Amino acid sequence: MKNYYYSIPLSIVLLSVLFTSVAQATPWKDLSSEALEATLVKKFAAGKYSPKGADSCLMCHRKSEKVMAIFDGVHGLRSNNQSPMAGLQCEACHGPQGNHNKGGKEPMISFASDSKLSANAQNTVCQGCHNDAQQMAWHSSTHNLEEIACSDCHQVHSANDPVMDKLKVNDTCISCHSQEKADMNKRSSHPLKWDQMTCIDCHAPHGSMNEAALTKPTINDSCYSCHAEKRGPFLWEHSPVTEDCITCHNPHGSVNDDLLNQRAPQLCQQCHANDGHASRVVPEPGMDAFGGGKSCLNCHGQIHGSNHPSGSLLQR
Repeated sequence: MKNYYYSIPLSIVLLSVLFTSVAQATPWKDLSSEALEATLVKKFAAGKYSPKGADSCLMCHRKSEKVMAIFDGVHGLRSNNQSPMAGLQCEACHGPQGNHNKGGKEPMISFASDSKLSANAQNTVCQGCHNDAQQMAWHSSTHNLEEIACSDCHQVHSANDPVMDKLKVNDTCISCHSQEKADMNKRSSHPLKWDQMTCIDCHAPHGSMNEAALTKPTINDSCYSCHAEKRGPFLWEHSPVTEDCITCHNPHGSVNDDLLNQRAPQLCQQCHANDGHASRVVPEPGMDAFGGGKSCLNCHGQIHGSNHPSGSLLQR
């Protein structure tokens, strides 16, 4: 494999700025995360890249199926000039080899759960290439603030990254978001558990400028992208509907019909507790169907808004 020489990648420059502490004089496998990062910074400064590129690495690592799987994916394409294999090859991500191949006496950048490097240090390497508009809000995102590494969700050494597959991305998300996993398995939910809808249909995992990392400016805009008939404007509007859909609905799932936070009439009575008949919930002798605990929606069926001239009470 032919190796091409470039100037030190942006990832290396950023990494050297992040970590400036002095490494301790101990074996690198026993170094703390901070000391290991400082050792790697010194190694980057020396810039001892292998003239044999990936061939030098594969002398030891070609027996690993996990390592060799990179050549089945986009990161291993030498025909694509944006691929690491078209440039510094393995060292584009794992750093200059130096004397690493001489008994493993020098550390290399490692990723995923077996890495001693901080999530921030690992992510800086990825962001050396992946710095487009989709990543612009990453630094303020919940995933970054919670120190989630790119490799916690993505698989680089793979022909198909599971998180990029719409039939598997939900499994990646719910491996951490357990509350949402529980909600999506409730009796009323969006078709997330059948993979007919994905988490990233509504949320931007790399962060966004909107609340809850939404891909749309607001929660209502997210809902309207599918539920356009609820958008309005209506002649007679229901203020909670125009303000925020989640005032009444839990978008991830609910034990109540229609993803409602509570069943009617209790849900309605959070706002309409003093309008006469709405305050009567407990059945009493002689009560009508409503007073017997039936739903407000029996009469007020156009709860999202009405365009009928006589629909001021959202009844028609």
